[in-house]
Amino acid sequence: MAVNRRALIAGGSSALALTVLIVGFFVLTSGKTQKARTTTRPVRSQAGQLFSPFTGEPIGRLRPDLIFKIDNVAQARPPTGLTRADIVYLVPVEGGLSRIFAVFSSHVPPVVGPVRSSRAEDLQLLRQFGRPAFAFSGAQPHLLPVVTRAHIVDLYAGIVGGYYRDNSRIAPYNLYAKTKQLLAEAKGASRARDIGFRFGRAPAGGTATRSYSVSYPAASFTFRWSASQHRWLSWMDGKPALAAGGGQLGGRTVVIQSVVVGASHFRELGIKPPYAVTVGSGRAVVLRDGRAYHVHWSRPRADGGTSFTLPDGRPMRFARGQVWVVLKYGPGSTR
Repeated sequence: MAVNRRALIAGGSSALALTVLIVGFFVLTSGKTQKARTTTRPVRSQAGQLFSPFTGEPIGRLRPDLIFKIDNVAQARPPTGLTRADIVYLVPVEGGLSRIFAVFSSHVPPVVGPVRSSRAEDLQLLRQFGRPAFAFSGAQPHLLPVVTRAHIVDLYAGIVGGYYRDNSRIAPYNLYAKTKQLLAEAKGASRARDIGFRFGRAPAGGTATRSYSVSYPAASFTFRWSASQHRWLSWMDGKPALAAGGGQLGGRTVVIQSVVVGASHFRELGIKPPYAVTVGSGRAVVLRDGRAYHVHWSRPRADGGTSFTLPDGRPMRFARGQVWVVLKYGPGSTR
């Protein structure tokens, strides 16, 4: 792990985040005996066309969920395969940095990486997908059995095939996965289902926005609207966020979701990493079509999705295509 990950994060967490975290682990690790209540009904038009519940784009069939934890420090860039993800989450980790929680279903590239280790906050995000296949390089010793007992198809690099090291890159930022082999080992993985996203025409209103920035203690993200590409191009730490295969990363819709970020019980090198609480409610900013919309988000249950609504209560509809979600330090957070 890079030295800058060992920087001490301010200790403690808000009472709310700590309470949710403690209760959450009992719920999250008991997922194998609980039936998720989110609908798995395909989204179809009147003409019978099937649409992805993750991107709103036409698809031929619902495919299994394959989720990766990907590193996002400078040494790990550029990532491989991320342009094909349906959803890209940016989540806080120790040292004030970020990692990527990437969801693949509609399109799966042949290789994804660099794959890195899981954190406790991943478990709450995973629950909304049912029983997804989760690919990760490991976890700290006390957290690892919690992750492997969660309601997932376990694709831990220590027990399944399909992973390899790229010797042209520096370890530990050089672990990659061959998705064909991982999917072959992901028997019983849930397929794409409704997680609360709604797609369609942009609502009236919003504020014309060329650029929007978000920061973590030691990381920064900026999204700039490209009218020619009809998407928000991403900059990370002041530089264009490039893809390994060429081009710049970015999505048709970007959600800046304010959450309570507390502290995990599972220490990394002696410190408590952040724990972003994604069950509950709060404020968010949705960027689409060159405009910013201030909305409300709500996710009452860990096994359910997140709804985004406008001030008048109507659903906030996303643009069809890749969705990015940045979990932002909101009120009550510990940095």
